[in-house]
Amino acid sequence: MLNNKTILITGGTGSFGKRFIKTALEKYKPKKIIVYSRDEFKQYQMKESFKNKSIRYFIGDVRDVSRLELAMENVDVVIHTAALKQVPATEYNPFEAVKTNVIGAQNVIEAARKCNVKKIIALSTDKATAPINLYGATKLTSDKIFVSANNYLDNRKIKFSVVRYGNVMGSRGSVIPFFLEEMKKNIFPITDKKMTRFNITLQHSVDFVLQCLNKMWGGEIFIPKIPSYRILDLAKAISPNAKLRFVGIRPGEKLHEEMITVSDSINAIEFDEYYVIFPNSIYLSWDIKDFIKKSNKKTGKYCKYGFSYASNTNKDFLSVKEIRKLILDEVPGGKILDNL
Repeated sequence: MLNNKTILITGGTGSFGKRFIKTALEKYKPKKIIVYSRDEFKQYQMKESFKNKSIRYFIGDVRDVSRLELAMENVDVVIHTAALKQVPATEYNPFEAVKTNVIGAQNVIEAARKCNVKKIIALSTDKATAPINLYGATKLTSDKIFVSANNYLDNRKIKFSVVRYGNVMGSRGSVIPFFLEEMKKNIFPITDKKMTRFNITLQHSVDFVLQCLNKMWGGEIFIPKIPSYRILDLAKAISPNAKLRFVGIRPGEKLHEEMITVSDSINAIEFDEYYVIFPNSIYLSWDIKDFIKKSNKKTGKYCKYGFSYASNTNKDFLSVKEIRKLILDEVPGGKILDNL
């Protein structure tokens, strides 16, 4: 799939980009991998850790369409991960988020069209589903821009799709690294005892994107079937004897996250390991019945109207023991739990 292909990753110095490159080099023989990002120090760090001549480092911002066009010359596949993601920062600096997450998404699409890229996948978030914060709103807008990009191909053979998933375990600024740090104080601030979240490991997110690159027809939003956890179970997994301080829901935060709403269920298909949301069929260049039968080894099925995929009603919940093991195996600094 990626053999002898040139791949560009926007925001490529992030945790996803680094793991994606590591996995791509282990499983395939890409012709070239281009890391496109604006942080030269992180690019220097990557050069030190990846001693591979097929990787190129391109300093640039997704806000700069001409720079994107230069970077995308002769590129076959684009993985778009660049975004402003911190909820408090985007609430305080709203138009900066719009410039990167919305205008930047459109710039990626325009550059890809001009350079005749073959496949583009944009990474999204559960916060884009019925958003209540600006980060989620900008990512929902980005999702719709990418899906609609398939309407204006002018006979170009380009496919644009989206991958949407929940919290990546141990990602920067997320709750697990925060709790690991708070262990020193032996007290965990908890927003609400009922809170739940989806959970996906970094490797699972990379593997799922690779799977979707192989399956994409253009216009889909792919959603993996992943487990949820309860915030109280997470606290117990990290430090069962820690005190809990309930601080209340923060601005822009939900009690539970969704990845498919009841309204989405009209256009949602379930497969064995994932769901797909497709746009209104009049905007598709392919037949939905064909897609259901042929896009996966096992035939998919329409979700029933009224279905929603939410972290609190998920059929799959991680136990305290499972959460602890995942932290030990997957989270940087998680090995500290071995000493407890």
